[in-house]
Amino acid sequence: MTPADEILDIVDENDEVVGQAPRGEATSRGLRHRCVFIEARDAAGRLFVHRRTPSKLVFPSHHDMFVGGVVGAGESYDEAALREAEEELGVSGLPRPVPLFKFLYEGPGHSWWSYVYEVRCELPVAPQAEEVAWHTFLTDAELRERIDEWEWVPDGLDAYHRLREFRAGGGAGVTG
Repeated sequence: MTPADEILDIVDENDEVVGQAPRGEATSRGLRHRCVFIEARDAAGRLFVHRRTPSKLVFPSHHDMFVGGVVGAGESYDEAALREAEEELGVSGLPRPVPLFKFLYEGPGHSWWSYVYEVRCELPVAPQAEEVAWHTFLTDAELRERIDEWEWVPDGLDAYHRLREFRAGGGAGVTG
């Protein structure tokens, strides 16, 4: 099965399941589905940053400061967060990612409910070659320096700014 064939739950504006569709169809038709974003930090507190492969269905060759992806049909956000983090980082035995907040991402032709998580990855990473073309760990200051220099996935950039606001506000509430 290719990534385009993966079955996703299609959801409404309230994140209620209203149907299912293959990922490729959901992407091409702009059907709202679910995604997870996991901020992964190493033992030194640096953030995992990577450039997506050119073969990605959405935002190919863009940089991202999150690992993550779509939530499969019938899968919970928490299950998807652990699965995606381990897959993209190329590790097993990660602690369960900590859920922080959920928001509705809406961009040109794209819409998905997004749950943001954080996880500490003290294991050596071996990123999935099909997903990650290049990676490094950056301090928060180094990342801020590159925000205007690199081409970022727009949903990840939105999640990054929301996460900064979330932390500045004491981490209260789910945003919509």
